Amino acid sequence: MREGEPIPQIGAGVRRRRRALDLTLAELARRSGLSAPFLSQVENDRARPSMRSLQRIADALETTAVRLLAAAETPRAVDVVRADSASVSEDGAQGRVRPLVRGHRQLHALEFTGRHDWRRAFKHPHDEVMYVVEGAVEAEADGRHYELGPGDTLFCPGGVTHRWRSLREGTRVVLVGVADDFRG
Repeated sequence: MREGEPIPQIGAGVRRRRRALDLTLAELARRSGLSAPFLSQVENDRARPSMRSLQRIADALETTAVRLLAAAETPRAVDVVRADSASVSEDGAQGRVRPLVRGHRQLHALEFTGRHDWRRAFKHPHDEVMYVVEGAVEAEADGRHYELGPGDTLFCPGGVTHRWRSLREGTRVVLVGVADDFRG
């Protein structure tokens, strides 16, 4: 998805995630600061949220906008994601993120390029691995700080709060993890 393009229909993914967290529409509205009627329209694909609204929904659902967008893709039995496939601006124009696995799957893989900061910490129920392809990253996991360079990985077990930021322009990171709503 390029800048200015409309956000795809994400209703089923939002509903699936909301139900996995056992939330009502009213509770999602309270958490996100968006109206329940608007959220109902989003879930029924009668309204498409802006990136800002999508991020508010994702935060309220304890996930990311990128994962909600990835869940909107139609899964294929075998899928190739090309290097020039669409990416989404992350927090303005500082960095971009691209799903490497499309559709609602038990495995998520995301490629981040450019700047990423750590204003937002993450905590997932399942494991996650970060691989630094190029550049440098500062990460914090379970209260400890790490500096990572090209070829370094950071494994973060489920339930551990973590965050990261790129330290250089041109940083490229791949994150791979199990879907938050996977029941193994």
